[in-house]
Amino acid sequence: MAGHSQFKNIMHRKGAQDAKRAKQFAKVIREITVAARSGLPDPSTNPRLRAAISAAREVNMPKDTVERAIKKATGTGGGDDYTEVRYEGYGPAGIAVIVEALTDNRNRTASDVRAAFSKHGGSLGETNSVSFMFNRTGVITYPVSAASEDDMLEAAIEAGAENVVSTDEIHEITCAVESFFTVRDALETKFGEPESAKLDWRPENSVPLDEEKARSVLKLLDALEDSDDVQNVYANFDLPEDVAAALSA
Repeated sequence: MAGHSQFKNIMHRKGAQDAKRAKQFAKVIREITVAARSGLPDPSTNPRLRAAISAAREVNMPKDTVERAIKKATGTGGGDDYTEVRYEGYGPAGIAVIVEALTDNRNRTASDVRAAFSKHGGSLGETNSVSFMFNRTGVITYPVSAASEDDMLEAAIEAGAENVVSTDEIHEITCAVESFFTVRDALETKFGEPESAKLDWRPENSVPLDEEKARSVLKLLDALEDSDDVQNVYANFDLPEDVAAALSA
């Protein structure tokens, strides 16, 4: 499992999900705002907005909150104007880190991200300094109950996906960025709304961490994700099962 996903699972087991609910809502509302302004405010004709609404459902955001965010974003009053920025750098043990943010103040966000790297044993690099170590990939997941492994594989390949990995809990479909919305819409027509659908950064190779280094890395990632401006954090580390168990104890 990717380091970023393991990090998420550990944080959830520590009960941080409830404590960060308001922050999660704020991040999703920013994405809804940008998505609604990037095209029509109708999710049926705006793929990015449809994905943002799906993300809102993942964090159990009330429907009226979503609707208010869309109205505010597309109303004559304007509201906050967010810019998409990406930061790249290295963390403890030489891991590569990609940070995606939506900000209304580039200077503030850059300062916050740089400070987090510096405080936790990392260093902020130039754009594209580590992204070459990752692949930009579309990732769509369905609960295993949505379809049999064979049916999901057949439908995904027919829709233009690259791969399907099925476990006891989920089907994970991956595809090229250019095919993401086409694949997602085709699968949604056949199996209903996916559990999640997003563009992801997947590392080509991962750095295994011992417990001490893992604690340092997780402190950095937690500090980055604590920023209101930061939407997503990706890193190319791997936690052996015994290390993950020790951290979540």
